[in-house]
Amino acid sequence: MTRDRKPAGAAGGGADGQGTPVGRRVVLGMLATGAAGVATAPFLQRAFDSALGAAAQKDPTGLSGLLPGGGFRYYSVTGSVPEKDAHSYRLTVDGLVRHRTSYRLADLRGLPQTRLVRDVQCVTGWRVPGTPFEGVRLSALLDAAGVRPEARAVRFTCFDGAYSESLTLEQARRDDVLVALRMQDKPLAHAHGGPVRLYVAPMYFYKSAKWLSGITVTGDVEPGYWEDRGYDVDAWVGRSNGRDDAPTT
Repeated sequence: MTRDRKPAGAAGGGADGQGTPVGRRVVLGMLATGAAGVATAPFLQRAFDSALGAAAQKDPTGLSGLLPGGGFRYYSVTGSVPEKDAHSYRLTVDGLVRHRTSYRLADLRGLPQTRLVRDVQCVTGWRVPGTPFEGVRLSALLDAAGVRPEARAVRFTCFDGAYSESLTLEQARRDDVLVALRMQDKPLAHAHGGPVRLYVAPMYFYKSAKWLSGITVTGDVEPGYWEDRGYDVDAWVGRSNGRDDAPTT
């Protein structure tokens, strides 16, 4: 972990490269073969999930979002997402803080970890019950950075170069909001937003930004990627977006 006292800049991550889009014919073929994989054996399902995750990162058609993958659906708002590992990954905390901080993956793994087991609810309707997430409480990173008195919100940016999210400072300090490193008791896979993603347990899953690269403390809430496209800024499960789903407890 490194710190500096330079003026805080906007956090973010530009896309490091672009992959070749997966063709419509390939994705439709996966729909057929995927159903067979699910029906045969668990090891085929795991292989299918892995292939699906890779395809979804390069699929501009959106059809891969229709495929089954352990209950989850895979989404990306860009044509491809660069992969980060323990050597290349960095998470910055900046903005209205006293200490601008940069964390390596090893730094985050060395901090106290919190494990939550909650349902995951997507605003599109699918739900995955009892999903374990593990990581560092966001409040701990904010405390370490020293939030300034005029701060009111937190903005999150991602190394896909496009996605963003925001929470109020009060929401960000909840005990059930994590900078997550593990999901389902395994290191967070790239297809699920790894190596590090945001996890906001009581809100719809679009608030849990994948491929997290920047945490910027701000004076006001800035609408994120999907809020700019009509989703609610306050995304409490069952109390927003015109839905009445059961809370994710």
